[in-house]
Amino acid sequence: MTEGLWITFEGGDGTGKTTQATLLETWLGEQGRTVIRTREPGGTEVGVLIRDIVLHHRGEVAPRAEALLYAADRAQHVATVVRPARERGEVVIQDRYLDSSVAYQGAGRVLDAGEVRELSLWAAEGALPDITVLLDLDPADARRRLDAADKPFDRLEAEKSEFHERVRTAFLALAAADPARFLVLDAAQPADTLAAAVRNRVAAFFASCDASS
Repeated sequence: MTEGLWITFEGGDGTGKTTQATLLETWLGEQGRTVIRTREPGGTEVGVLIRDIVLHHRGEVAPRAEALLYAADRAQHVATVVRPARERGEVVIQDRYLDSSVAYQGAGRVLDAGEVRELSLWAAEGALPDITVLLDLDPADARRRLDAADKPFDRLEAEKSEFHERVRTAFLALAAADPARFLVLDAAQPADTLAAAVRNRVAAFFASCDASS
C-alpha cells in the first residue's frame, strides 16, 4: 500500500493557511496522490454543528466548555475521517488540529495548556500528524490581512491583540518543543516561496518512507 501522510497547517488567523493547503493539494494531485482536504472544527457532520457553536454562537461559551467542544469535534474527526484515510494510504491535509487548542484555548483563554493538550490526545487516541506547518506572522500584520478581506470576524478572530499575541507565543513554543514534526515558516514571505518549502518537506517525508520500505 502507498504510504499515507497526515499534514496539518497551524498559525494565527490571517496567516495564509487556506492558501498553502490549496497549493499543496494541487501539487499532490499532480503527483497522483489521493488527497483528503479537511479542517477542525467542522470536518464532519457533527463537527459542522460544533463549529457553529464555538465560532459563531452569540452568547458566552465558558473557556472549559469551549475546550471540551473542540475535543469532541476532534474525537469524531480523527475516528471517522483522518484515521480511515491514512489506513487507505491517502494524504490528509488539515486546517488546524490539537496545537490550535493548546494555543487558543490554553494560552489564549489562559487555561492549563498541558491539560488542554492531554484532553485532545485522549479524544484523538494519541494521534499526531506526520508534519505540522506553522505559518508564523506578527498578529498586527495578520489583522491587516483580515481587515482587507472585509468579512465578519468569528469569535476568535474578534479577540483583542493581547489574546493573539499569547496564541502566537504558544504556537512557537509548541514548535520549539517538537522540531521533528513542525516546519516553521515566516508567513510574510511570498505564497510561492512558502509553498516550495512545504513541498520540499513533504517530498522528503515520502523519500524517507521509500528508503525504509
